[in-house]
Amino acid sequence: METNNIKLSIVTPYGEIFDGYVKGVDLPGIEGDFGVLPGHCDCLSLLRAGIIEIHKDDKNELIAINWGYVKVNASSVDILANGAIAITGDNDSEVSKAIENAKALLEDATSDKVSLAHIVYKIETDAKNML
Repeated sequence: METNNIKLSIVTPYGEIFDGYVKGVDLPGIEGDFGVLPGHCDCLSLLRAGIIEIHKDDKNELIAINWGYVKVNASSVDILANGAIAITGDNDSEVSKAIENAKALLEDATSDKVSLAHIVYKIETDAKNML
């Protein structure tokens, strides 16, 4: 176990999206966004449509989810999402395709156009910084 990191696991009914140690993670909780760092208190939360931002040593990663649940304790974060799209790629076309898939997932999950516009803006802005 890595002492300055927290174990993050993200799974969907279709398989594992992420499994590894991270510096921290920002989550779209049903009552608002919240961050988790090593040593966090125990909690359970429903997750709304939004972006999971994973903070690693050298970069951040984004994962769009439509909804899910999270269980947090001092050393781990376990997420079960109904649907998730990792926004990754080695070039512009792969990242663009992932962004389009994430937009489709989110549009199916929420009718709140203001929230959707904010999420899409965050995806597009942060994804450009990943390349």
